Amino acid sequence: MTFRQRLDGEPTPTRNRPGRRPSAVVLAVTAALTLAACSSTGGAPRSSDDGNNAGVADTPTATIAMITHEVPGDTFWDLVRKGAEAAAAKDNIELRYSADPEAPNQANLVQSAIDSKVDGIAVTLAKPDAMAPAVETATAAGIPVVAFNSGYDSWKDMGVQQYFGQDETIAGRAAGARLTTDGARKTLCIVHEQGAVSLEARCSGVTQGFGGTTEILNVNSKDLPSVESTITAKLQQDPTIDHIIALAAPIALTAVQSKNNAGSDATIVTFDTNAALVDAIEAGDVAWAIDQQPYLQGYLAIDSLWLYLNNGNTIGGGTPVLTGPAFIDPTNIDAVAEYARNGTR
Repeated sequence: MTFRQRLDGEPTPTRNRPGRRPSAVVLAVTAALTLAACSSTGGAPRSSDDGNNAGVADTPTATIAMITHEVPGDTFWDLVRKGAEAAAAKDNIELRYSADPEAPNQANLVQSAIDSKVDGIAVTLAKPDAMAPAVETATAAGIPVVAFNSGYDSWKDMGVQQYFGQDETIAGRAAGARLTTDGARKTLCIVHEQGAVSLEARCSGVTQGFGGTTEILNVNSKDLPSVESTITAKLQQDPTIDHIIALAAPIALTAVQSKNNAGSDATIVTFDTNAALVDAIEAGDVAWAIDQQPYLQGYLAIDSLWLYLNNGNTIGGGTPVLTGPAFIDPTNIDAVAEYARNGTR
């Protein structure tokens, strides 16, 4: 272990590995080069026609584990992973992706990555208290850890070196303010994973920014038919609900079905996008979405670790690197639709 001097005078640890050069990195700028995207299955080839071919770094291969709280079937994580794979392919990184929506299981995946002696870890912190011991073990072992997507209020206290995502409370307030401007009076905020700090912060922010009444409805995103029936029943029970705010694209699309089932006139808005959500905005089924750029979060998480491992670089100066929020609605949908449909936005 060696140390670099930070501007504040404190030493910053860096890992020494044979053959790794901490100087400038040479990039091969060959546009037709086929990139090798690594995943948990390892070494799957990536086509060079996806618009992300930037050459491959001339640095020794490093192994980075990305561990998320992904719920199977949630297309949001496809975008995160695609961004991570693009960065890994460019940076000559062996990417090991794994996920579990249950925090104790996710923490076990972090421990497995530590045991396998990876060079870096990128992790989501949806339930920080459950993740803290595993993250502490990683940093104690000299493995650099970056967080992304969730854990905005906790990452620094946990010893994580960098964070990429949005301030969910600020994003929620922005959503609440827009709901007020839209003329909403009663909003149903749907939490699809109870106890996830980022989701709770969104609804809390909505309540703070909204001039009307906000009611929170907890559903289980692992069971979309149950989500549909729960939202349908709520809309039938309370016809005064005039706006529904979902916290994920699949939940918003499910809410569209629930609205139709209930014969409700409620307007549906959401956090996060996917290709189908873009179609729903274009069709008028969803009024607007808040975009936090999941592809970018995955890309930056991996790329930042490569920069740190090779050059000792960190991004953000000890503050979060924000990737959102931004509103997507009919006025600007054409500018982002292409990227959303090809999985890079």
